[in-house]
Amino acid sequence: MSGRSSRVKRRRREAISAATCLTEALVDHLNVGVAQAYVNQRKLDHEVKTLQVQASQFSKQTAQWISMVEGFNQALKEIGDVENWARSIEMDMRTIATALEYVHKGPLQSASS
Repeated sequence: MSGRSSRVKRRRREAISAATCLTEALVDHLNVGVAQAYVNQRKLDHEVKTLQVQASQFSKQTAQWISMVEGFNQALKEIGDVENWARSIEMDMRTIATALEYVHKGPLQSASS
């Protein structure tokens, strides 16, 4: 029976050794996965920060563009106001010129009649 007992002990040691190897292999596999997940998380964090900075810069640039467009629209509006004012002055001047012409010609025509 001592032969059988030594075989059981040997198989037990082999089983323990095999279980230990399996456990180490599983832990190594899990560690590789955890390490890769950590690396991926760091990359994602970096990308998120970069995206936040770029979004902030884009927002500022957009605000500047909006301000420029509003200024341009205001300038166009003022040009339109000046154009209308100039037309109004031109019409008034034509009216005055016509009135002066009429007054100037009026006495000449009545004197000649």
